Amino acid sequence: MAFHFPWLISLFFISLFSVSVKGVALTSAISPNERLCFYADVDKAGEKIGFYFAVQSGGSFDIDYEVKDPNEKVLLDGQRERQGDYVLTANTVGEYAFCFENDMSTLTEKLIEFDIMVESEPRREAPAKPGQMSDHTSALEESIFRLNGMLMNIKRTQKYFHTRENRGFSIVKSTQNRLFWYAVLETLAVIGMAIFQVYVLQTFFTKTGRRYKV
Repeated sequence: MAFHFPWLISLFFISLFSVSVKGVALTSAISPNERLCFYADVDKAGEKIGFYFAVQSGGSFDIDYEVKDPNEKVLLDGQRERQGDYVLTANTVGEYAFCFENDMSTLTEKLIEFDIMVESEPRREAPAKPGQMSDHTSALEESIFRLNGMLMNIKRTQKYFHTRENRGFSIVKSTQNRLFWYAVLETLAVIGMAIFQVYVLQTFFTKTGRRYKV
C-alpha cells in the first residue's frame, strides 16, 4: 500500500493550526414593532466575535441593531442600517446579546440574515525537534492562514451577491404586486364606467326619461 506522506503531513498541519470556530448562521423574520435578541457564549477572554447581518427584504431594507456584553455594556449599535460586518474582541467571559429591532416599521415585516461566530486562534508549537521542519512548518502555516483569508473574502463576496439577489427579488415582487392591483383597479374602473354609460343611455331612451325637443 502506497502512502502519500506530503498529503498526510499537510492534513496534519492543517488540523494543527486550524482556527477553532463556533458559529451560527440564521435567517429570521422580524415583525413590525418587534425586538429579537440572540445570544452567544464566550468561554475565555480575548476571543474574537464575528458579527454579520443583512436585511434581505422588507420596507427600505433597514433595521436597528445593538450588541451588548455580559455586563449590559453596549459594544455596537446602529439605526436604519441595511447591513454590517464587524469583528469584536471579547474582553469579558459570558453571554453576549445581539438584538434587532423593527420599531421604525408599523406594517412591514423584515427578513434578516445574520452570522454570529466566536473564534479563537491557538498558536501551537509543531511537534518537531529544534531545527527540523521549522522552515517547512512556517511556510505551510503561512499558506494555510493566507488561504483562510482568501476563503473568508470569497464568503463575504457570496453573501454580498446573495443579499443583492434577495433584495432585487423583493423589489421585483413588490413591483409585480403593485402592477397587479393597479391593473385590477383599472379594469374595475373601465367596467364601472361602461355600466354607468349603459345606464345613462338606457335612461335617456326610456319613456320615463326626460324628453328633449329638437
